[in-house]
Amino acid sequence: MTLIKMKTIKKQILLKMACVAFALVSSTTYAQNTNSEITTQRDGFIFEFVVGGGLISIEDSAGIQTFDISQGTFVFPDLKFGYMLNDRLAITAAMPGNIYEFQDNDRNFGGFIPSVQYWVKDRWWIHGGIGLAIDSPALYDIEDNVNDDWNFGYAVMASTGYEIYKKKNFALNVQSKLVLGSVSLDGNADRDAVIFNVGLGISWL
Repeated sequence: MTLIKMKTIKKQILLKMACVAFALVSSTTYAQNTNSEITTQRDGFIFEFVVGGGLISIEDSAGIQTFDISQGTFVFPDLKFGYMLNDRLAITAAMPGNIYEFQDNDRNFGGFIPSVQYWVKDRWWIHGGIGLAIDSPALYDIEDNVNDDWNFGYAVMASTGYEIYKKKNFALNVQSKLVLGSVSLDGNADRDAVIFNVGLGISWL
């Protein structure tokens, strides 16, 4: 009973920390000048990769692992490709990825998500979409018949970021990202994931 209470308390603390971090990143966007004039010309193709970390909770319908257990994760890979439709709006393909541990093996929960990105202000953007979730072995930890299964499903992603440095077509941003995903496993089972990340984005646009 005590162990269950400790797990519940730990889960609540982690969720509160994630919410606070998300709120802090979002609130910094209002620190900029309220002038909505665009000072950066964005056009053509955009590319971004992110370094960072966060939290992941995994749950299997088979009961092997539950959301009561959250673990730290590092981002790999986390890429974004896209094309600017105008100064504020881009269509993108996001490829979030997070390394997590499952039964003493490293795996990657990520996806391929068609999405849109919109600059609410000159430095503040929001980004979101829905697409394919991919649960796979980490490339450096593939073991035949142990950790070699690839699972697919659907994922929803929402993120926000603030550009802390800009020069010509180069920008650095701090961002937070929330990903909800579910994949199908063998034996009519499924695996769900909730991921929250904070990272540094390096962009060319």
